[in-house]
Amino acid sequence: MEWQRRLGITRREFVTSSAATLAAGAWSRQTHASEQLSPGTAEQLAGAGPLRVIIDTDPGVDDAFALLLAMRSPELKIEGITAVAGNVPLDLTLPNALRMVEIAGRTDIPVAAGAKGPLVRRLVTAAYAHGENGLGGAVFPEPKIKPVSAPAAEFIRATVRGHPGELTLITVGPLTNVATALKMDSELAGMIRSIVMMGGSLSGGNITPAAEFNVYVDPEAARIVFQSGIPVTMVGLDVTRKTSLTDEHVRVLESAQNAVSQAAAKIARHAIDHNRERGFLVGPNMHDSLAIAAFLNRSLLKWKEYYVDVETAGELTAGETLGYSPTAGDLRRRPEAEKQAAANMAIRGSAPTLATTKTSPVLRDEFVPNCNVAIDVDSARFFELLIGRLSGK
Repeated sequence: MEWQRRLGITRREFVTSSAATLAAGAWSRQTHASEQLSPGTAEQLAGAGPLRVIIDTDPGVDDAFALLLAMRSPELKIEGITAVAGNVPLDLTLPNALRMVEIAGRTDIPVAAGAKGPLVRRLVTAAYAHGENGLGGAVFPEPKIKPVSAPAAEFIRATVRGHPGELTLITVGPLTNVATALKMDSELAGMIRSIVMMGGSLSGGNITPAAEFNVYVDPEAARIVFQSGIPVTMVGLDVTRKTSLTDEHVRVLESAQNAVSQAAAKIARHAIDHNRERGFLVGPNMHDSLAIAAFLNRSLLKWKEYYVDVETAGELTAGETLGYSPTAGDLRRRPEAEKQAAANMAIRGSAPTLATTKTSPVLRDEFVPNCNVAIDVDSARFFELLIGRLSGK
């Protein structure tokens, strides 16, 4: 396929190289946080000025809310928005991103067109959830502004290199653009401050029993990101399932007389009606907005450190995110025993078959966390932030 040719990688080469990349990654940057972390990066560093971010997105109802929230958050300096195929094809996600920039009055933010499909797979979309236009059927005028000429992966690479160590990637779609940028530039991972991701789940999927949609669409790209050594914050279905949009939220948005709240209310009303037509008792979940909120204020959520990897070979489980932890499970250990368990916990692949003499692959010979995973959320406080900023109240 075209992406394999451009990246120069095969499935076998990827599995081999990812373990080496992980071992050589910048693990020293990964902090050892407790389950309940202190307030988040943006809140802690507010006195240092706005924080540089790129938002990688596939709008998408909840992506649209996430973009509007980000653009209404003075803590952020949005260096760019990069569009990727996911919820709907790129020829819809890109203009949807441009529309949100225009609605928010933030045409100073560059928007770049990204991947039209996953690295090695055919694109699977979620038009069934987001409507054929990606915005739940809510119709807006064609955008007047145009994307920048640079492809998304090159835009990410150049922007990170322009601000080494300063830039966080907030990813709320499939990770194709980010993985492509990392493959283009072997030094790039060490220059990215962190990744805050809406994706994955440790409690089952939403497109298959195993997989969350963003990771399912491009599991190979997700695995590159998790194996990169970049500190990852994973805001997955474990918490986003607790963020259903309601009629009351829509009424608050409708009552505010500004362009952002009116656009958000229009999208929300169509999305809630679309859900009801499909038989759901609740409105859509604000998956992607929660990732933005997690970066703005980490204390909205509860966290736990895991080593997270992605299943790429399973016939029924491709895209599943697996969280390894020596402290997970029903049995508790003494603190000194927990440390010993971590030191002796191998991260293993599948058992060998009778037809081969190979042994089970050991991806890591001891537990080293690569990800802070959100495990609970204060939904009321989250919606106070989201609806409050979109409505201007």
